[in-house]
Amino acid sequence: MLIRFLPAAAVVAAWLPALAPAAPLSLEQALELAAQRSQSVRAARAGASGAAEAARAAGQLPDPMLIVGIENLPVTGPDRLRTNADSMTMKRLGVTQEWVSSDKRALRQAAATAQVGREAAIGQVALADTRLQTALAYLDAYYAAEALKLTTLTEHHVHEEAEAARARLASSTGSSQEVLQLTAARGVAEDESADVGQAQASALATLQRWVGLAADDLAAPALPATTAEQAWVASHPAVVQAQRDIEVARAEASATAVNRQPNWTWEASYGQRTGFSDMVNIGVTIPLPVAPGERQDRATAARLALVGKAEAALEEATRTASGEYRSLASDARRLAQRLERYRAGVVTPTQQRTQAALAGYRSNQVPLMTLFEARHAEVDVQRKLLTLQRDLARVQAQLAFKSIPGGAP
Repeated sequence: MLIRFLPAAAVVAAWLPALAPAAPLSLEQALELAAQRSQSVRAARAGASGAAEAARAAGQLPDPMLIVGIENLPVTGPDRLRTNADSMTMKRLGVTQEWVSSDKRALRQAAATAQVGREAAIGQVALADTRLQTALAYLDAYYAAEALKLTTLTEHHVHEEAEAARARLASSTGSSQEVLQLTAARGVAEDESADVGQAQASALATLQRWVGLAADDLAAPALPATTAEQAWVASHPAVVQAQRDIEVARAEASATAVNRQPNWTWEASYGQRTGFSDMVNIGVTIPLPVAPGERQDRATAARLALVGKAEAALEEATRTASGEYRSLASDARRLAQRLERYRAGVVTPTQQRTQAALAGYRSNQVPLMTLFEARHAEVDVQRKLLTLQRDLARVQAQLAFKSIPGGAP
């Protein structure tokens, strides 16, 4: 008998994971999904890969050049265009090679390697921005869902109170004015729920743009601890990019400075003549920098000016990032203080008022509208509390995710 039930049990066991409710999406999972599907991060990584390939080629010598030709070919007279009639006519085959010193090649490769670092920083900046935008979208969606729960609760309370008012009217213990007030309040509550539901749908659509899937159930966000100002500023995207720009500018200036020493070109060729001795040509071509102060030195000065520009940009970016951190930290501190005062000075008394109104209504000491007003006031207070919590979470998210994850590359 047991054997007959084994196939059915196997089918049920296979379907159990699918039938189980899906776990809510966490903030960390959302960040991971967004990082995996970000096309801006993918593009930046492709740029870094291309720069790395270019850096490998930057330190190589130029390709040699093949020489094939005919020298001193007659073009007039009886021997016109004959390659074997004149002793000066020679078929030539050779090769030339521009020689770049090892120091020059090392500096060129260093400049290309600095470009790799800048492209890698662009990738890290793209990743940080993706994580930040995802975290902000997650927070908006989560707190919109929490607000919808409150408006739905209000709608439920108004429905109960309206039904109670109708029952009191039917038993001649209530009034039609009370019924009309609660009926209107029910319409307002339904409209509030629709408004908050619309905001939640918009927030979820924004979140889906980053994570790539519809997440109707979100876990409570757990934000990482805030880093110190110095570390935050050092890994700020603008500061990191400015640092990489300085490295590139300095490396390119060093590579340009050595152009004051020209590259020599070596040449070797073999000449073949008909009926006469073959010849070998060996030579070197040396450029003559006749005005280095007007050419090479000016090019170097231009590169050095770009270094100064990049250094000034770094200083400005550092000041801006430091000011941004202090502003965000101040906002977080003040919002936390407001939350604490609001809970103690507003939320707790409002909850106590609702409890007192409910007890008085049950003992027929207060009218139904008093209970409704107390409940509605408590929901409004809870929604304001949610708004403060969301604002604090958004500030904390900027402190946690605005900087490059793991520090500057």
